Amino acid sequence: MADLDQTLAVALKGYAWLPDLRRRAGGGPVRTRVLGQPAVGICGAAATRLFYADGNLERHTALPGLVVHTLLGAGAVHTLDGAAHRRRKTLFTSLLTGDGVDRLAKIAGEEFDAAADVWRGGPPVRLFDQSARIIARAVSRWVGVPQEDREILTLARDCVAMVDGFATAGPRAARALVARQAQERRLSKIISAVRAKPRTTSPLSIVAHHSDDGRLLDPRVAAVELLNILRPAIAVSWFVAFAAHAMDMWPRHQSRMRAGDDDYTLAFTHEVRRFYPFAPFVAGRATRDMFFRGEPIPAGALVLLDVYGQNHDPELWTDPYRFDPDRFLGREIGEFDLIPQGGGDPRTGHRCPGEKITVALLGTLSRRLAELDHYLPPQDTTIDLSRIPALPRDRIRLVVPERPRIWSPEAAVSASRSPVSGGS
Repeated sequence: MADLDQTLAVALKGYAWLPDLRRRAGGGPVRTRVLGQPAVGICGAAATRLFYADGNLERHTALPGLVVHTLLGAGAVHTLDGAAHRRRKTLFTSLLTGDGVDRLAKIAGEEFDAAADVWRGGPPVRLFDQSARIIARAVSRWVGVPQEDREILTLARDCVAMVDGFATAGPRAARALVARQAQERRLSKIISAVRAKPRTTSPLSIVAHHSDDGRLLDPRVAAVELLNILRPAIAVSWFVAFAAHAMDMWPRHQSRMRAGDDDYTLAFTHEVRRFYPFAPFVAGRATRDMFFRGEPIPAGALVLLDVYGQNHDPELWTDPYRFDPDRFLGREIGEFDLIPQGGGDPRTGHRCPGEKITVALLGTLSRRLAELDHYLPPQDTTIDLSRIPALPRDRIRLVVPERPRIWSPEAAVSASRSPVSGGS
């Protein structure tokens, strides 16, 4: 293992860190050190198969405490392995599929329409912040938690803080810790109150009455898992901002979605998730001695799967730094190639069980945004890849005119157009 610890380099280079390290090593697996621990960085479909194969890695010892206590929550499903993970995972796979996903997406569309009516004829709004509130209100309606305006605003703010602070030890992390503690206290009380009532089919009631081994979860752990439905849904606001960025940069995609092409909207959704930065890499700890492409991975070493690098891997994606939704038309997406939210089978492995919600929410809100008459005033839409999680600097300010304009792709070109910066 290389002697030089790379923790500071991760903080400075962000999404580019692991792709650059792998490039300098010839593109294969790379040995390094992170957080004082030996690590191996890997990338590609075969690497993803190894990473998510049952028994190769464990998660509960690989996740830094800061990530657990800001983003995921102590005792969360992400921190479990083996049979305990599979039992807890059933809670999410039963909720985050099928009709429930469609209903949540429908509610989000209704909330977007109501918000857009308020924006019309008014001053510029920040789409990222507004999207977080829209989704917070929609997912709260769907789950069944209280929906007072003040509580919705606080939930949106706190969940954004949890995501924004997971990869730093500074003030952002402090805000994330405070936000998580506040929401866990609030939701624990709600869970306890729901348990005093007969069980219903609402997601809130299902979470409140869930048991892994015949005993109800501790109210705080149940609150953690409820947040692991609310927070990832609200985090889709990052992708909504990226979708607006893409429409501003390449207006032809907006016109194709405006035409009502459902297949193209889905392809656009997948391309936003592939092209734009969200998770830089994911980590596990090797449970046994292994080899990958001739490189030894000793038991106990951290294994870092390069998510951003794989989503821009030329072996998987032609011209990977070109935004091109057409690449997903007629293409079946494999379990181990497009991995913005992990790889493998979400029913049994550590792939995010809420991925279908992400796709449904992003598709619905992207289509609504494409159909909304709006423009972006001059602003800084640069995306700095050294910051995790990345976001357009001005969070996408947009204006919705009082009267609809005659729309064309050329008219949609904004003077604020600027590229992603700090590429790998």
